[in-house]
Amino acid sequence: MQCEALSLIVCALAVAILAANGDDNLVPPRREVYDNGRIFDISHRYQPEMPEWDSNDGIGQFLWLPKSMKNGSLANNSEMKLPTHTGTHVDAPGHVFDHYFDAGFDVDSLDLHILNGPALLIDVPRHSNITAEVMESLNIPRGVKRVLFRTLNTDRRLMFQKEWVTSYVGFTVDGAKWLVENTDIKLVGIDYLSVAAYDYLIPSHLVFLKDREIVLVEGLKLDDVPAGLYSVHCLPLRLSGAEGSPIRCILIKN
Repeated sequence: MQCEALSLIVCALAVAILAANGDDNLVPPRREVYDNGRIFDISHRYQPEMPEWDSNDGIGQFLWLPKSMKNGSLANNSEMKLPTHTGTHVDAPGHVFDHYFDAGFDVDSLDLHILNGPALLIDVPRHSNITAEVMESLNIPRGVKRVLFRTLNTDRRLMFQKEWVTSYVGFTVDGAKWLVENTDIKLVGIDYLSVAAYDYLIPSHLVFLKDREIVLVEGLKLDDVPAGLYSVHCLPLRLSGAEGSPIRCILIKN
């Protein structure tokens, strides 16, 4: 009797929810800008056509629904599988340093103070990678700790194309060294899957991550966001043992 009564309660609740919500013209909101232009979502939406490193087919299916209400489950419960360096994501030191990986410098060890706070969104000259010369020309003041670099990658809408490319804009080794040695930047953000240019892939990462002081945020969605000063808020998943994590990032206009 108790089980039967419980079933009736569950059914009654389901009917009540359907009645309250309706089921005819439901259109979920999908926004990039909130609060009358004060908050910008700079994270890319995960979808099968999102580019994946070294693939021309995008990430493909990454979400499954093994438990479905249509098939008799009490609730819908999804599962997902995707690389930790997919879409808008963060790199931990263990990404390119094996001894850091073994020692546990994973995404759960990253400093949230670095990932949250005042940030400068700047436009990079479109004619080259981010070299030492380019870094010097940007005249980033001392004291600025978080910089998001908008490049030709945004103009080319590379993060909206499922085909991965090697011609994206990123940091050269001398550009990474110039940033480390001549600025106070601790968060480096960029608008494609790697902060390092393809021809300098590992060496530039090594420069940024060797002292475990700089956090790299990659795959940012920076189109239609005015350059300037914001508060950035980026939160990775607390994945113990993972050298990377999907991350939700927003900018709030000061």
